[in-house]
Order: sequence, then C-alpha cells, then structure tokens
Amino acid sequence: MTTIRLPGLVDAHVHLREPGYEHKEDFYSGTAAALAGGVVTVLDMPNTVPPTGTPELLADKAQRAAGKAVCDVGLFVGATTSYLDAYLPVAERACGLKIYVSDTFGSLRIESLSLMQRFFRSWAERAEGIGFRTRGAAAGLGPIAVHAEELMLPVCLALSKLYDVPLHVVHVTRRSEIELIRAAKERGWPVTCEATPHHLLLSSEDAARLGPLGDMRPRLASPDDVAALWENLETIDLFATDHAPHTLAEKGITAQATQPPPGVPGVETMLPLLLTAVHAGRLTLDDVIERCAHAPRRIYGLPEPPESYVEVDVDAVYRLEDGQMKTRCGWTPFAGQEVWGRVTRVVLRGQEVYAGGEVTALPGTGRVLFHPEQAR
Repeated sequence: MTTIRLPGLVDAHVHLREPGYEHKEDFYSGTAAALAGGVVTVLDMPNTVPPTGTPELLADKAQRAAGKAVCDVGLFVGATTSYLDAYLPVAERACGLKIYVSDTFGSLRIESLSLMQRFFRSWAERAEGIGFRTRGAAAGLGPIAVHAEELMLPVCLALSKLYDVPLHVVHVTRRSEIELIRAAKERGWPVTCEATPHHLLLSSEDAARLGPLGDMRPRLASPDDVAALWENLETIDLFATDHAPHTLAEKGITAQATQPPPGVPGVETMLPLLLTAVHAGRLTLDDVIERCAHAPRRIYGLPEPPESYVEVDVDAVYRLEDGQMKTRCGWTPFAGQEVWGRVTRVVLRGQEVYAGGEVTALPGTGRVLFHPEQAR
C-alpha cells in the first residue's frame, strides 16, 4: 500500500439538481459524492427549477447549500430569456456566468445573437463597474462559461475577444473545437477550456454498449475526436466532470422512458479514472493536480481552504460498481471498469470529512464561496 497526499480537488462543472430535481441529487448527496472522489470544492450549474437567474434565486440556492453541503460550493448564475441579466447586481457572488448555446438538459438555451451580445456586454460592464476585470481581486468576476459546440464556438470566441471578457468553454469534445481553441490561445485571446473524463475515455463506439447510460450533451464523439483531445492535452486547462445525475428509471433502465434525459454522473469517479490514466502512462500525476486543483482555482479565483488534503492509496486496484456510488442516482457509466487509486481520507480545514469509505462531515460543513454571510 502506497499512500500519497494530494491537494483538495475541484470539480468546476457539476449539477447538484437543487432546487427542483432533488430526487436526482441534492446539495448533501452531491457533495458527499464529491468527497468520496477527493473533491473538496464543486461549482454548481444554474439549470435548476427555477434557474439561478436573479439575486433572490441565487440567495435561496446559497442558503440551501449552506445548510446541506459537506464540501465547498460555488454557484453559477445563468443567462435566461425570461430573467435576462437580472443577476447582475450580485454577479460577484457567483463563480461565473453560464450560457447554454447548444442542446442541453433544461430550458436555458440561448439562440439569439443579440441576446448573446447583451450578456457578454453586460458582464464586461459589470466587471468594469465594480473596478476589477478578473477575479484576481476579492471583488472581481469569474469568467463566462459556455456550452458551445461546433459553429456556436467561434461566435462565443469572437464575443469574448470583442468585449475582452474571459471565456471558459466547458466539455470540449471535437477535433474542430479543440484546434480552434488552441488557435485562439496562440493569438492571446482570453479563453480557457475543459474536458470530461467520459469524453476523454469513451467514444461513439461505446454508445451502443451503454445505451441511454451513455447519452449526454455533448454526445460521445468519434475516436478521432477523442484522439484529438489527447493530442492537444496542453490546450485543455481543466478536467471537470459535468456531473449530471438522472435516475435509472428516468434513463429507461428500470422503467420505460420515452425520452431519457441526457447526462451522466461523474464527480466521484474522476480521480480514480485519471489515476488509472497515470498508471497507464497517458498522464502524469502533475497533469492531474494542475487540471483538477491549481488551474480551476486560478481560472475561477477560488480560495484554497487551509489544512485541506486528500489521501489516496495509489496501489489499490478495484472495479467501479454502481452500489459503491454515493450520488443519489446510484450508477456510473464506468461500472465494471478496473481502476487504480482509492481515496482513503479527506481533510477539509483541518477536519476529517471522509474516511474508510464513509462521509464523516455533518451537513453544513461546506462553505458557499463568495457569499460572506455563509462563511464561518
């Protein structure tokens, strides 16, 4: 048994489903799953019911998280056609602005160029208004994070350049996309991006085997697209999971579902999957630490909790099983896969919060980031 100590990891893209979809996940179950995966900070997306698009709704979500979370939580605000940019007065309390411009779960898709311009312009104006363009200072704003596939990606890149707003492209999947982002970076444009473990390790060739459990947005890409992600690893700033739990019944596994919702869980399997890639020589341990700890904190301006770390038995070899999962949905698309590296202990701010396969933290142990009234 060889135990190593890692910094507390960040998953910068999760859907904890509260409010509105608590039967899939909530702030306790989702953050418990995070701790089981060595993750001490998660950034929660706004496509809940109602969507996180006003100061009041952001405050409500922060209060819910403060009472239930066992790891730290940052909250995105979302661009919507109904609330528009009503969130602006409290923009600095969000980890960033999320804009959906491609097919996704929920009703937050933005399809108008004029609205896209409005959101980028108003975010830039808000950043200027509070005196800081980036989150490097305490009152700064996070980036605009976009779900933008294929032809929508150059639109977002151009708006980011036009308004000089940091852009983060979530779950990149295609050769065309990663090569376009690489070119933008080479020209000094303010863009970063992430890739998920399922898009790095699965392809369209796995879709038939997985059935609805392999249905997500973006969809699994071709083997050539997957190869392109690995070829352009230096362009990928973050690994994040897009943890998007749905029940097996909703997926049509234990009951008939006419339209299974897209999305797969992942927050607690990210680290063992990546450590398995390290064992296979596809990644280095430094690659994992940079993309799962240092870079997300840098890009989103996240505070690093003191006296926090993760202990991992890197010699442990085991199979991922649905019954092991702490996420409320209780399954993983990687069930049956052999992995290396088991999280044995997690310490957050000097307190043991996970040990021996069990969450030991009480609900409310986690902090809601950028909300001073929730800090303790």
